[in-house]
Amino acid sequence: MTGFAASDFARALESGADLLRSLPRRRAGVPEARQAAARWAELHPVVRAQLVVDQRPGTPVVDYDLILDHPDGGTVALSAPPEDGVPWLIDHSTHWAAGHLVSVDDVHVSLPQALTMVRSLSRRDASPYQEIVDQCLLAAAGDSGAPVEAADLQATADEFRRGRGLRDRAATLAWMAAAGMSGEQFEAYIAGIARRRRFRLDKETELAGAYLAAHQEDFARVKAVWATGPEKVAAGDLFDVSAHGEAVVTVTTRWEGELPGMLRGTPVGRVVGPEEAPGGGFLTGAVLSRSPVVEDAETLAAAGRAAFAGWLAERRAAAKVEWHWS
Repeated sequence: MTGFAASDFARALESGADLLRSLPRRRAGVPEARQAAARWAELHPVVRAQLVVDQRPGTPVVDYDLILDHPDGGTVALSAPPEDGVPWLIDHSTHWAAGHLVSVDDVHVSLPQALTMVRSLSRRDASPYQEIVDQCLLAAAGDSGAPVEAADLQATADEFRRGRGLRDRAATLAWMAAAGMSGEQFEAYIAGIARRRRFRLDKETELAGAYLAAHQEDFARVKAVWATGPEKVAAGDLFDVSAHGEAVVTVTTRWEGELPGMLRGTPVGRVVGPEEAPGGGFLTGAVLSRSPVVEDAETLAAAGRAAFAGWLAERRAAAKVEWHWS
């Protein structure tokens, strides 16, 4: 290019380094950085500068490069990290987030932490992805910094062992070895679960009363019977065991809201179906008895669990979830 001397390029390099060191390092400042780079490029048109913005995974911090035309042809990438002098391309190879799997709002989960979560899922009805996200949300909401009480730690450890069939010390140590956990790591792990457990119980208690008042129809105690199977069971044959064939018959007492949808609100004694079941096949059923809603401890606990599930679903829908797959 005419007039593009080595001295011009040297001055552009020096000035470009000053520019890079002056740019805002937060994501919110990227538009400002682009404007500053555009103004700088107008002062040094011969190098045809381009600003490259790199957003670090899991943090609000950003890094910058300037791509410049070299007077002898080709391009030069200019980096000017303001802290420790390590270019971002190298820095990211050892950056704290390089081994992270997911960021949920301000909570970051490493791959080893995620593997531990998957190995010890608390809810079998959730996918591993949802479980990890939910645990992050609970960790953020329940991290008050207060020490965990001994009673909560003991209750959590007992619940954890029972849920995984760890009936003695040897079984627990074997599980720890399989999970790659030291004794100290296991204690910290249980303490984290205890904090989330205490938060959940407190939130359930907080939400239970209002939820029960708004969903009275879901908390009557109902005794019901239904048959499900690949073939239809006629309404008149529901109570005839010999006519059920391959159908599976369920006789149970549940909250109204936990019944199959077709049975909710059904008058006592009326047989409904056969209808297509949500999971496939057919369902025929009847309500045998229904008790009025009672605001006792058991009912409030059930209402609290339902309310908490709704609260967590709202938080999950509003969360910023970023999976770091590469």
